[in-house]
Amino acid sequence: MRVTNAPMYRKYTTAVNDVHSKLNKAMNKISSGAAYEAAADNPLAYYQGKKMDHQYLDVEAKLQLMTDIQNRIHQQELGARTVQTTLSDAKNTELLYVLNGTNNVDPTTVDTKRSALIQKQQSAINALNAQYEGFYIYGGNDLSCAPFSMNADGTSLTFKHTFPGDSQPTTIVLDMKKNGDQYGFEVNTTSSLDKNGQPLSSDDALDLIRKSMTERGYVDIGYGTIDDKTTLLDTFTGGFNVMTGVNVDKAASLTNNELLEALNNSSVGLMGQAIAATDTYLDDEDLTAYRSYLNQLSDKMTVTAHNISTIYSDLGNKYSLIDDTETRLKDVKYGLIEEYKDKLGADPYESIMEMFSYQYSYTASLQLSSKLMESSLFNFIS
Repeated sequence: MRVTNAPMYRKYTTAVNDVHSKLNKAMNKISSGAAYEAAADNPLAYYQGKKMDHQYLDVEAKLQLMTDIQNRIHQQELGARTVQTTLSDAKNTELLYVLNGTNNVDPTTVDTKRSALIQKQQSAINALNAQYEGFYIYGGNDLSCAPFSMNADGTSLTFKHTFPGDSQPTTIVLDMKKNGDQYGFEVNTTSSLDKNGQPLSSDDALDLIRKSMTERGYVDIGYGTIDDKTTLLDTFTGGFNVMTGVNVDKAASLTNNELLEALNNSSVGLMGQAIAATDTYLDDEDLTAYRSYLNQLSDKMTVTAHNISTIYSDLGNKYSLIDDTETRLKDVKYGLIEEYKDKLGADPYESIMEMFSYQYSYTASLQLSSKLMESSLFNFIS
């Protein structure tokens, strides 16, 4: 019978592999900071950790989204402030100057202020077409085209908007017209076209403007509850809302006549009326009617500027709410990190001692192998 060391070698190899596996596990525990690698190690703690993982990823995703929303709301604030400031400047710099008896006699001087009004009107339009990361911040659900454009005379406003589910934009044209001794917007029923390119009636066009003013952009950022979307943060602000100073809730309740009046009393509408009235004055030189009308517009501009300030304040409240929510989410994040360490984290000192213990055992096992591998006389006895 032949006697060999093969059984001993097999047992030795199994023991060395076991020590090496434990060494690797101890090293992984130090590098990962996790006390358990699999559910079998501690089922209850493992699945509690999985739950915390999902909570942590949800918080992290909301925090990453927060920066984008903060910047978007901030840009909306700046735009609303620009529209309000532009309207106030138009009143204080152009209208009040022309209303002064010594400044409205010379048509050249009046025409200069007319040009300044057109520039300020265009400045308001540019603010309402502002973009953030390629998206129009006052475009609501529509991310495809600039909402507004104005003709060179400042008397025709064009609104383009692609409503949800539509493949083509709807185009609505509002022209500034004289009606008796008043001026106001009228829907251009020839140039106003629906998504299919068909002409829109005045009522249909106003219905669509109202629809654009009531679009919502609810986002779940840890504020409110996903089960009730009305409790979530609305990140949309429509261009017409800023222009008129009418918020979403009020816009939804306006009749078409009330909506048209709000458009006429908007920042762009009031400046358009001042431009149209100036054109009439330069043609017929009826100074008394001109001054009377500018006085009316001056009073309306004050009211509209105040209404726009409420939109601006609302955006400021949203931004403040986002800041508070971000702070709360960071607290939740840090709390989850600490809870995770308590339930699944490995003690660093204990893990290091464990690693060194297995490292010494593994080194000793390798040294033992040189002794076991020496040839024995019994290996050659048959």
